[in-house]
Amino acid sequence: MTATQDKSVADRSMGLGLRWLNRLAGSSLLDRIHIRRHVERALYSGTKNGFRSATAAGRTFKAVQTLGKPARQATGKPRSLFDITPDDEQQMFQEAVREFAANKVRPAALEADASRAISGELLAQTSELGVNMLGVPEELGGVMHEQAAVSAALIGEALAHGDMGIAYAALAPGAVATAIGHWGTAEQEAAYLPSFTGEDTPAAALAILEPRPLFDPLKLETKARRDGEDWVIDGVKSLVARAKECELFVVAVETEDGPALFVVESGASGLSVEDEPAMGLRPATTGRLVLEGARVPGSALMAEGKREAYVECIERARIAWCALATGTSQAVLDYVIPYVNERTAFGEPISNRQAVAFGVSDIGIETEGMRLTTYRAASRADQGEDFSREAALARRLCAAKGMQIGSEGVQLLGGHGFVKEHPVERWYRDLRAAGVMEGALLV
Repeated sequence: MTATQDKSVADRSMGLGLRWLNRLAGSSLLDRIHIRRHVERALYSGTKNGFRSATAAGRTFKAVQTLGKPARQATGKPRSLFDITPDDEQQMFQEAVREFAANKVRPAALEADASRAISGELLAQTSELGVNMLGVPEELGGVMHEQAAVSAALIGEALAHGDMGIAYAALAPGAVATAIGHWGTAEQEAAYLPSFTGEDTPAAALAILEPRPLFDPLKLETKARRDGEDWVIDGVKSLVARAKECELFVVAVETEDGPALFVVESGASGLSVEDEPAMGLRPATTGRLVLEGARVPGSALMAEGKREAYVECIERARIAWCALATGTSQAVLDYVIPYVNERTAFGEPISNRQAVAFGVSDIGIETEGMRLTTYRAASRADQGEDFSREAALARRLCAAKGMQIGSEGVQLLGGHGFVKEHPVERWYRDLRAAGVMEGALLV
C-alpha cells in the first residue's frame, strides 16, 4: 500500500463532515471492508455577575412533513457473547473524529479555555462531521437505521481526547436531537429534527443540572404547572453549554406526575440566561437557564411525561459523560508516558523510578476499566436491554477514577503539572466534571 493510499479517512477529508463520505464513495476501500451500503445510505440521507440577557434569537421551527406516529431508530440485535469491538462503520467514524480532534481541537484548546469561547469555524467543522445526527431517525434525514449509543460513545471519547470542554460544546446539540429522536412526539420530531440534518445546525442543549449541592436528578426543583392548554415553568438550570447561543432546549422539569422532559424554544416568554463560568469545561461558555413563569404550549411535553423515559435519559447522559472522561483520561496517559521517559533526574529517566512507573500503569489500568464499563453500558442500550446497572457502574467508576487520573497526571509532571504550558492541569479541571455533571449529553 502506498503512502497516499494509507492516509486515514480524516486526512483526506478533514473538516468536510459527511462530505468525506463522498470522496470515499469511489474508493475500493469500501468494498474491501464491506461498508459501501452504509456509506451510500449516509450520502443519500445526506451573568452570574449580575448580568442577565435574553436567549439567542431563535429560528422559527416548523414541521416540513406530517408524521402519523413518532419515528424511532431500531434497536440492535442482541449478541450471545459480550463483544464491544467496533464494527467497520464505527471504526471509520471514530478514526475521522480522532484525526479531527488531534489536528483541529487540541491546537485550539488552550486559547478556547483562556477565552471561554470556541471559534464558529471549529464548531461548524465539528458539526459537519455528522456528530449531531446520530440520534435522528432515517425518516427525518438521519443516517443511522439503528440506535447508535456505542457510536456516540466512541465519537465522544475521540473528541474529548482533543479537549473535553470543546467536546461538550460541540456535542450538546446532538443531545437534543437524540432526546427528541428517542422520546419526542411525532409533532416534535417533524418540527425540530430536520434542522439537525442540514448545514446550519441550531445551537441547542439538554438542561438537567440545577445549581444546588448534592443535586438529585430525580428530585427536581424546577417545577411545571398547567395553565389552561399551556405549561408554566419556574426554576434554574446550571452549566448549560453555550446557553446564550442556544435556540432550543430540552429541559428536565418536575410535574405533578413526576420528572419529565420539555422542549423549550429560546423565544419562550419568561426565559433568560446568566453567565456561569466554571472551573473546567471553559470552552463551552457555560451559563444558567432561568425560567420565571416561562410559558410553553401543552405540546412541549415529551413522552407523555412518562417517568421511564426520563430515567432512561439520565442513564444515557451518564454514559455520555463517561465517554468524555475516558477520552480525557486517555489524553493524560498519552501525554505522561513520553514525558516521564524523556524527563531525566540524577542521570536517568524518571520513568525508571518505581513510584513513577506504578503511577503511569495505574492510569492505564483505570482508563481501560472506564472504557470497558462505558462500552458495555452503551452496547446494552443499543440492543434494547436494561442497562441501568451498567450505567450506574460506569458513572461510579468514571467519576472516581477520572478525578484520580487527572490528579495523578498533574503529580507526575511535578511543577510542570501546575502551569498552563502543559495541558494536564486543564484536563484535571475538566475531569472533575464527570462526577458533577448530570445530563447535557446523550448517547
